[in-house]
Amino acid sequence: MKKTLVLGASLNPSRYSNLAINRLVNHDHPVEAVGLKKGEVAGVSISTEKEDFDNINTVTLYLNPKRQVEYYDYIVSLKPKRVIFNPGTENPDFYKILKENNIDSEVACTLVLLGTNQY
Repeated sequence: MKKTLVLGASLNPSRYSNLAINRLVNHDHPVEAVGLKKGEVAGVSISTEKEDFDNINTVTLYLNPKRQVEYYDYIVSLKPKRVIFNPGTENPDFYKILKENNIDSEVACTLVLLGTNQY
């Protein structure tokens, strides 16, 4: 299973990041979450801090490109294998930084990837 960091996690059940946490848990992927408000979704604690999580395979983004800037160094420091840019998060500047650090970037929808067994 691929340990995933949901960045831009929301407590609001109608937000895609919330749905992603639920679906990742349902597919037995270990999940970490960072968002603006502390709380819990599907048994996953949402942190408001840039925690030093171990063994992150995938970071799935739910932040617009302007909001991503403050997380560039943090994401690179986690050394994930890939970063998924969900719809609305596309960021060519960040793709370049990830490539320079040997991290794959994927423009895709986490929910679709899970639903089609391509995650």
